[in-house]
Amino acid sequence: MGENEEGPRVAENSEKDVTGLTAEDARAEFLALEEQLRAADLAYHQADAPEISDAEYDSLKRRYRMLADAFPELAEEATQLEAVGAPAASGFGKITHAVRMLSLGNAFEDEDVSDFDRSIRKYLGLGGGAALGYTAEPKIDGLSLSLRYEQGKLVQAATRGDGSVGENVTANARTITNIPHQLDGAPEVLEVRGEVYMSHADFEALNARHAERGGKIFANPRNAAAGSLRQLDAEITRARPLRFFAYSWGELSAPLAETQMEAIERLQSLGFQTNPLTRLCTSVAGMIDHYRSIEEQRATLGYDIDGVVYKVNDLALQGRLGFRSTTPRWAIAHKFPAELAWTRLEAIDIQVGRTGALSPVARLTPVTVGGVVVSNATLHNEDYIQGRDSKGEEIRGGKDIRIGDWVQIYRAGDVIPKVADVDLSKRPEGAEPYPFPHTCPECGSPAEREEGDAVRRCSGGLICPAQAVEKLKHFVSRAAFDIEGLGAKQVEQFHSDGWIKEPADIFDLQDNYGSGLQQLKNREGWGEKSADNLFAAIEEKRTIPLAKLIFALGIRHAGEVAGRDLALHYRDWQGMAAAIDAARPAALAHRAADEAEEAERQIAKEEGRRARISETRSAAVADCGVPAEAAAAWADLIGVDGIGAVLGLSLSDAFANPEERAAIDRLVAKLTIVPPDAPAADSPVAGKTVVFTGTLEKMTRAEAKARAEALGAKVSGSVSKKTDILVAGPGAGSKAKKAAELGIQTLDEDGWLELIAEA
Repeated sequence: MGENEEGPRVAENSEKDVTGLTAEDARAEFLALEEQLRAADLAYHQADAPEISDAEYDSLKRRYRMLADAFPELAEEATQLEAVGAPAASGFGKITHAVRMLSLGNAFEDEDVSDFDRSIRKYLGLGGGAALGYTAEPKIDGLSLSLRYEQGKLVQAATRGDGSVGENVTANARTITNIPHQLDGAPEVLEVRGEVYMSHADFEALNARHAERGGKIFANPRNAAAGSLRQLDAEITRARPLRFFAYSWGELSAPLAETQMEAIERLQSLGFQTNPLTRLCTSVAGMIDHYRSIEEQRATLGYDIDGVVYKVNDLALQGRLGFRSTTPRWAIAHKFPAELAWTRLEAIDIQVGRTGALSPVARLTPVTVGGVVVSNATLHNEDYIQGRDSKGEEIRGGKDIRIGDWVQIYRAGDVIPKVADVDLSKRPEGAEPYPFPHTCPECGSPAEREEGDAVRRCSGGLICPAQAVEKLKHFVSRAAFDIEGLGAKQVEQFHSDGWIKEPADIFDLQDNYGSGLQQLKNREGWGEKSADNLFAAIEEKRTIPLAKLIFALGIRHAGEVAGRDLALHYRDWQGMAAAIDAARPAALAHRAADEAEEAERQIAKEEGRRARISETRSAAVADCGVPAEAAAAWADLIGVDGIGAVLGLSLSDAFANPEERAAIDRLVAKLTIVPPDAPAADSPVAGKTVVFTGTLEKMTRAEAKARAEALGAKVSGSVSKKTDILVAGPGAGSKAKKAAELGIQTLDEDGWLELIAEA
């Protein structure tokens, strides 16, 4: 996820065929992947603390795309297909990129490079023998940066952010010694793009200095570079040995050259450091040969790379090829394979996460992998360890892993260690299969698995201290309440001391300060000023946007985008809570129908006949006798664009859980909840419900949705009697048919743009 790259847990079924999935199973997996990808982007691009490796991210993204391709209705609701990076952090000013900073598609095998070349030739109408050149350059593993020069003067510098809006790091960029402040002979407007990185030697020296002072130890040079550039104090950045490689450009008032290679040479002549290993290749064989050459030099370069980037050399052809929604057609990143090492598995520990997931961790005899000492590795879940799923069927990629085994470790993407293989010839005599716990190691509650879920979860909820602490950390995280001075470390300490057991307790801290509660100012690491600052920060967050509150609650599957969508749909907390409560009978009926459907499927599988699933579902729903009001509330909830039944059930369960609901109510009583901005009232679509389907060619689906909402429309993911307008692009299927049956106004993309043109 470094230079120009697309692209947090590997889906254990990432290589399984998706065609055998039911729509509900596909939706459940799709939503889970969506949340993982969104969290990964925030951790990597905004927090500079990646939670998974690039290779894991790539695997998640591939599976996500497979599901979207196989189930078009999921693609219509997807938020991560077109996501790039993460929103700019709140501590920096924001800069809107004049030209979006896009990602790259990935190649992992030589054949992928050949496919890339074939796709280029097919698009351009070039035969296999026609001349076509590509540049090949090392893919730097650092932090993307855009430098804007006007009249030759450096006027601003911005991080990638979400590709459209980045963080203003101009003062920090000026401290990087090989970034020119003034250019001679440059176009009047020139945006130079490249990667900020830190050399291996400088990285080791920086960590050594920090270790001496008891400061932060960085995990790798990429994290060190990103954390150093994104300092609010530019003097801290100045003290860090950062460097910059230029490899691309954004807005230009005049072309740099006619080819990619000549443009890079022009950037070098203007005073920018460009990579000396950049080569012009005239064939796929030449591209792969240079890839092998760079791979052989990787360990001696003195800085981190994780692949090679190929770009069509002719800039006119680049222009013809253009862009997909998030990636250029004329470039691709050829990734290096992960590095490997063998060591012994000494123990398996179980960690409990915010949603109760029991995650196994391998404790290893320390071994150096890719220049980093590794002593822990993730083991994903119990099926991965046992090599079989709950029905006894072998899992592709799963291992029969036992304590004492000799295991091969890889650091995919040079970040998170994984177990690649087990050497059964070295298994100790008498080694027993690992007995995965069926009770939570933190609270002793039963640890259960839902049908189709690879993860076992603690059922203790709020009584489980591990879940409580993780939920509190999530609550105060940057994308949630973001309380200055109250981070993960403080939450852990305050929870351990009994000061904070649930989110509502945070807003009682000041009332308890000095009256029965040990005075915060007298604690180690605190003083009068820091205590006052914390209480002021807490008080400031008593007023919170509805969308942030929904996300902060940490309800399973309810991420930032879902929080925003729910807030826009329901407008206020009371209305949303009442609607979720009203929908409860229908939610339970939906679950009963799912269970009946699964039972029927199993019977059908055993008897070798086709299950009449739709009839089973209808009978199950009918047997539940759902009141019309509940059915309407449920349909309205899961009809919100981007929500669906999986998240709907998660919300319903959380609001129906007495302990969790009481904790939520105690919190809400202490807050002033701000509704989203009032929608436009004078637009032609204000107050109307709009559904987008098919392929949009002049805007991304995210852009279309955002524009419609800004004009006061509600965007739904499904067609119903409440739908006012269906915008149907090429490939529109069942939704267009249903809209026609209901007599709903249907527009093509041009008609939609014409309708809203003057709004």
